[in-house]
Amino acid sequence: MVAEGLSKRPLDEISKAIGAMGFNCVRLTWPTLLATNDSIANLTVRQSFERLGALNFTDVSLIERHNPALIDLPLIEAYQAVVSNLGDNNVMVILDNHITKPGWCCSRTDGNGFFGDTYFDPNVWAEGLHNMATLFRSHKNVIGMSLRNELRGPRQNVEDWFRYMEMGAEAVHAANKDVLVILSGLSFDNDLGFLSARQLNVSFSRKRKLVFEVHWYSFSDSEAWANGNPNDVCGRISGSVTNKAGFLLQRKFPLFLSEFGMDQRGVNVEDNRYFSCAMAYAADKDLDWALWTLQGSYYLREGVVELEEVYGLLSLNWTTVRNQTQLQRVQSIQQPFRGPGFSEVPPYKIIFHPLTGHCVTLDSSRRLTLAAGPCSQRWSYGHHKTLSLTTGFNSTPSCITAVGVGMPVALAECDRARSSKWALLSSSGMHVSTRVAGDNATVCLDVGGDGRSVITNPCRCLGGDASCDPEGQWFKLVTSTRLIS
Repeated sequence: MVAEGLSKRPLDEISKAIGAMGFNCVRLTWPTLLATNDSIANLTVRQSFERLGALNFTDVSLIERHNPALIDLPLIEAYQAVVSNLGDNNVMVILDNHITKPGWCCSRTDGNGFFGDTYFDPNVWAEGLHNMATLFRSHKNVIGMSLRNELRGPRQNVEDWFRYMEMGAEAVHAANKDVLVILSGLSFDNDLGFLSARQLNVSFSRKRKLVFEVHWYSFSDSEAWANGNPNDVCGRISGSVTNKAGFLLQRKFPLFLSEFGMDQRGVNVEDNRYFSCAMAYAADKDLDWALWTLQGSYYLREGVVELEEVYGLLSLNWTTVRNQTQLQRVQSIQQPFRGPGFSEVPPYKIIFHPLTGHCVTLDSSRRLTLAAGPCSQRWSYGHHKTLSLTTGFNSTPSCITAVGVGMPVALAECDRARSSKWALLSSSGMHVSTRVAGDNATVCLDVGGDGRSVITNPCRCLGGDASCDPEGQWFKLVTSTRLIS
């Protein structure tokens, strides 16, 4: 019930670090009982920790050192202080009802999974939503409320989902008409497919207030990512995400990828493969998203004191970034590609490399040479299958042309007969391939060994080999209307 990290650094430093990393919002979890049980809400931070004798009060003294103004506040006021400080640092907040009974989440049998479970009384839950919406009505940086995290378990069913999610949505709206109402799906928030045949019946305008959220991790399909061909697995699972949630975008409903992430150490093969696929999907669909997670450690998780969170952006000490390369990678999709205010810019393509977060662009040091760099170059990809741009050096469009295996691609004047025609191969749709004039070899865009040059190589992993790694050759042609100076 106390935001993680307050024993490591002052609250204001953590808030500033969030903004400095380019994030503009925090999905801040809370348990229902914090908003409905006064005997819990009115415990001070100090008292709450002292009840957990396993901690030997170490965290209490450290919180007192780094955040003396918080240590003797009631828990609900300490939570408010965190939200307020984030607002002071221009960081928005989504209040996420994560669980009912305070503790680690989530399992199918923890009693918190679905309406009617041991700790999940729908009326108490609706009361908690109303209380939190009321309490934070004056906090202008609270821009949304997520009704419930990862509905799950043997009791889950569609009829009760509609019944109670409508009730929860109305409870929030009655208390605060300005916040977004964010609804999760079934099966640990992997499935919103039932909305293809039925919509919520609420008193307010659905398309102005409702946002749907979906979660996507490798461990939902860990065997496939570990043992399948990455191209086939990425294509199949991306299609499944579209069928279960992404279709809502075609219906003009916002879809929020409210949890995705990976082991930041880079040692998990399934995570590594999945994350490039998810990055490409998020860029292509222009999704808003929340990365799991910020924290480098927990005060207490599942009986372990100061458990390290290897999915955390921050290291165990909370002062350094765990993996600067991974941070730079996700920063490439922090800004929207087709977001509000971009409608005056004609659509164009970027050639996005999800493994690095870079895009194919002009090399600033060598005229008409291509490199992996910022996503600031506008490309066209039309029915002629050429990848072209107007260089700025003259008014004649130039096309990306394959020269040979292992060689840098050329940027040459477009000629319908001689310019390379590029097709999207493999189930992933991310092998950008062509035939080399003269030897008729099929090659794909690739990044050279220097990590910067854009070359062509034989296309990898098209034959179903599960041990093959195609990520270096994955490029996503993403539609953008982002204004580029």
